[in-house]
Amino acid sequence: MDAFFASVEQLDNPELRGKPVAVGSSGERGVVAAASYEARKFGVKSALSSRLAKRRCPDLIFVKPRFHRYKEITNKIHKLFFEYTDLVEPLSLDEAYLDVTYAKKGKPSATLIAKEITSRILAETGLTASAGVSYNKFLAKVASDVNKPNGIFVVTPDRAQEFIDKLEVRKFFGIGKVTAGKLHEIGIWRGADLKNMERLELVHMFGKAGNYYYDICRGEDDRLVLASRQRKSVGAEQTFLTDLFFPADLETELLAICNILWDRIERAKVKGKTLTLKFKYSDFEQHTRSKTISGYFSTKAKLISEGELLLKAGGRFSKGIRLLGLTVSNFLLEEVSKPVQLVIEF
Repeated sequence: MDAFFASVEQLDNPELRGKPVAVGSSGERGVVAAASYEARKFGVKSALSSRLAKRRCPDLIFVKPRFHRYKEITNKIHKLFFEYTDLVEPLSLDEAYLDVTYAKKGKPSATLIAKEITSRILAETGLTASAGVSYNKFLAKVASDVNKPNGIFVVTPDRAQEFIDKLEVRKFFGIGKVTAGKLHEIGIWRGADLKNMERLELVHMFGKAGNYYYDICRGEDDRLVLASRQRKSVGAEQTFLTDLFFPADLETELLAICNILWDRIERAKVKGKTLTLKFKYSDFEQHTRSKTISGYFSTKAKLISEGELLLKAGGRFSKGIRLLGLTVSNFLLEEVSKPVQLVIEF
């Protein structure tokens, strides 16, 4: 989807159309969650601090996020996807992979199906979407950003290597800002440069990810589109308007985070046994503490008590705290208790 959160706000409020809009908090510690294309012209983008965003674009209009509304539209779009294929793998509320190798409807062409789907999204939601079409996940993902907004880009097998060779490594999906910086330091700027590196060199520099980098710069990505992705964790966190120094204040905020987290755990219907506390100092230095219990977190009281123990585990904090977060992971896997009927095709 194109600038999804901001586009939804402009759709629902005509007064915002054509204006620079940022979804997020305008407070001193606020962060931009999404920016309209009008705002992006000024360099406003997601994850940018609200303070810097307002400096870049003085006329920027901040709108509080409405995730229930975004999810409502996402559900409509996913329902549309399933008309074409059962192999739909959501990446987030505004993005998904579709495998249309054996499409349920539409013409026998991934490109034509992509055009039909994006046209229907516009007709049925009033929002635009962009699509990348190719023979694997990596190329499709990168291609989806080429002709944004409201565009389609196709990477065919015979043109894939040429496309990758010219592609800047900072635009490779899976290569972040830090990794791109390390590659730039050794003279790697585009796919063609990356392809000149040996597999062992990349693994030595980047660990297991090095194998991924070695393969994708050659157009190789065998990952399947997974129709159901197993949830691995549930979390909640809070950034504070002013730094917190006193234990009593931190415990109060931790309790509020526990209440939010427990509500999310119940809605997700999961049971976890590992609790992780994340805290960030005023200078952005970040740390985590974890504990795995013998059973599972089955009550909010247990979650709160273990969260408080983690908070106190290192004694008093050395600096002011700007962020606290809790995450539950290491979920209980339901055992298969019923026999499975096998089907033999004749």
